[in-house]
Amino acid sequence: MKKYIAEMIGTFVLVLMGCGSAIFAGIGVGTTGYGISTLGVAFAFGLSVIAMAYTIGNISGCHINPAITLGVWANGRMPGKEAAGYMFFQVIGAIIASAVLYLLVHTGNEAGVEAVFNNTTTTGANSFMEGNLVPAFLAELIFTFIFVLVVLGTTDEKKGAGNFAGLAIGLTLVLVHIACIPITGTSVNPARSIGPAIFAAIEGNCQPIAQVWLFIVAPFIGAILSSITWNILKSEK
Repeated sequence: MKKYIAEMIGTFVLVLMGCGSAIFAGIGVGTTGYGISTLGVAFAFGLSVIAMAYTIGNISGCHINPAITLGVWANGRMPGKEAAGYMFFQVIGAIIASAVLYLLVHTGNEAGVEAVFNNTTTTGANSFMEGNLVPAFLAELIFTFIFVLVVLGTTDEKKGAGNFAGLAIGLTLVLVHIACIPITGTSVNPARSIGPAIFAAIEGNCQPIAQVWLFIVAPFIGAILSSITWNILKSEK
């Protein structure tokens, strides 16, 4: 149970910090003077992973992402029942973080709320423009493949990066966000997409919840492919 709680807390921090940076300090928040670039949002997600990796890594492995858990399971590193528990608590953590962000947006003073609504997002939800289904699907699949491959490689018992694994994984997530934010807002993490999509629907924006299937299916396919690839790469044959 400690592993599940650790995964819930880790995912909570990832979504709170990552999506929070996009909501409150993302591009377009000009009236507050706190606007940051895509690079800033990317680092918010990456640094969250690094922080959690060195906080809960020794407890649960710090997956905080159902796609990573699926890749680890497919690689034979954990049983299916435990993997399912990880995924469930990751989604719960993302929903709690999204609820906190929703409250922060809607309980502020009028000027603050207006500034947030002048931004590109009020929930941090992932979505793609109409007609961009194929590039969005490919982006989420390919970038998840790269991300999970780095996770599997750096955490491998024999060929891994040891204590530097958390740093490598977090910086890889920064790179993924820099490239993918303009396409989908970057998910590569089904839990990160599910939580904000729910609260976007509560606000009346149903596009993210209608498109959330892509941010589940594409990352899962990418994770399975990365597991297969890593098995080939690490083989002694």
